[in-house]
Amino acid sequence: MKRLGISIYPEHTKYEDNIEYMNRASKYGFKRIFTCLLSVNKSRAEIIEEFRGLIEHGISLGMETILDVSPRVFSELDISYEDLSFFAETKASGIRLDMAYSGNEESLMSFNPYDLKIEINMSTGAHYIDNVMKYKPNLENIVGSHNFYPHRYAGLSEEHFIRTSKQFKDLGLTTAAFVSSQSASIGPWPVDEGLCTLEQHRELPVTVQAKHLFAIELIDDVIIANAFASEEELKQLSNVDPNLLKFKVYLNKDIPELERKIVLDEFHFNRGDVSAYLIRSTQSRVKYKGHHFEVFNPQDIKKGDILIESSLYAHYAGELQIALKDMENSGKTNVVGRVDEDELFLLDYLQPWQKFGLYED
Repeated sequence: MKRLGISIYPEHTKYEDNIEYMNRASKYGFKRIFTCLLSVNKSRAEIIEEFRGLIEHGISLGMETILDVSPRVFSELDISYEDLSFFAETKASGIRLDMAYSGNEESLMSFNPYDLKIEINMSTGAHYIDNVMKYKPNLENIVGSHNFYPHRYAGLSEEHFIRTSKQFKDLGLTTAAFVSSQSASIGPWPVDEGLCTLEQHRELPVTVQAKHLFAIELIDDVIIANAFASEEELKQLSNVDPNLLKFKVYLNKDIPELERKIVLDEFHFNRGDVSAYLIRSTQSRVKYKGHHFEVFNPQDIKKGDILIESSLYAHYAGELQIALKDMENSGKTNVVGRVDEDELFLLDYLQPWQKFGLYED
């Protein structure tokens, strides 16, 4: 099951603002809350008092909370990896280990009597999870999540992200990664240059970031790392289908009604015999066989253009295509619209036979 999440930072924000944000996110189906103890400088009692009320409110909304911790937090709060009762007192669902132990400690923690999830840092790589697995953990309580990076240019490369994520998915573990709101500015640290896992996401709309993570097919949960995302962002993110890649498109105003219907209403999938030049969705040419498709916009083709073949192309008439490269138009192909510029790179993730959707905002 794919889930969406938000982040809250009680040490930097008002209690009432966090409650309002949680309510708003819950309204749009968000199920996870990330929060951080790494930057909190308070006593055990103060932390329990500050965090428990928020976490219990999240529980009432059907949202689970994971606390980000490290060996330093354990040391400062006098917590042993053999006794996680402190975290259970906060009512958290689990703890995220920002820094690694030896592997044996993580395994022992996974058998805690409170059934707290032990979330392993996915971004470090170096076979960290394999080392944990060597000590035979309770897999029911082992999950993974990536880091986020407030410093520009410090985020993960896609190559490293895929390699480290695959280590977890190959073991059947639940995975998570972070995206950055373009309207939020609060995180655990003073640096504010966005909070994302993948560096290439830093300037992109939050919906495009999420689509990319789901398209890679290695991430289960997508969490907004910074607070507070706008209600519009929460709403838009809730409309992202994690199982069906849908492209935002802009259609020409003067295209005929049937061509518009083919783009927006028909069910599309990429043919199995894939082309390097075109994504081809061919069912419309079957469904509307016999209809005369006029030539009305045979302009030269750019990557991301949405095309519908005219009847001059005989049995191809009515076929929908999306250009993967710039091409010269034969004079028989109608350019009816374009994929949103921010989403052009997502075209490269469509696999043979993969289903996809097209929509206007």
